[in-house]
Amino acid sequence: MAFWKSSESEPKRNFRFQVSLGTETDSVLWWAKTVTTPSWDVSEVEHDFLDNKYYFPGRVTWTEVSLTLVDPISVDAVAQTNAILTKSGYLIKDKAAGTGDGTAKTISKNKAVNSGGLINFNIEVLDAEGKVVEKWELHNPFIKTAKFGDLDYSSDDLRAVELTVRYDWATCDTTGNTKATNSGTFFQ
Repeated sequence: MAFWKSSESEPKRNFRFQVSLGTETDSVLWWAKTVTTPSWDVSEVEHDFLDNKYYFPGRVTWTEVSLTLVDPISVDAVAQTNAILTKSGYLIKDKAAGTGDGTAKTISKNKAVNSGGLINFNIEVLDAEGKVVEKWELHNPFIKTAKFGDLDYSSDDLRAVELTVRYDWATCDTTGNTKATNSGTFFQ
């Protein structure tokens, strides 16, 4: 039966999603405005044989995820983002200001992925009842870019924080989608 002819069929909707981070406690970022879902590219390897070219699949590369957050006053997305960078190991101690001995600490992957604040980074697609039908989990994520927006007296827009997140790989779990014919957990 065709998709559009069945009253039980329902497409996934772009506005039915939630993003959750396991900082100190697992929490849904209700101020997440947009997010790109994980995607991947496969490189190709070219091989010449006689007068023909043959192509073989190469390595899989996961692309970055972009996330736009509204910056509420009571949660303060800017402060949380800056705290993630600090927990990742970034610290400047200014000897002249009396805040240290002048040594700087640097970011490490261990600190960024284990205590940096992006532990359990999940993107969940929801159905009309709010049940999770698709769940993406990013493994070893860290913030690559943070942009805190532009301030403008002539604009009534909400302030937004734009993040670019890099990760090693993602898993996709569709077992919550009971209507899918090919549900399962992928890329484990």
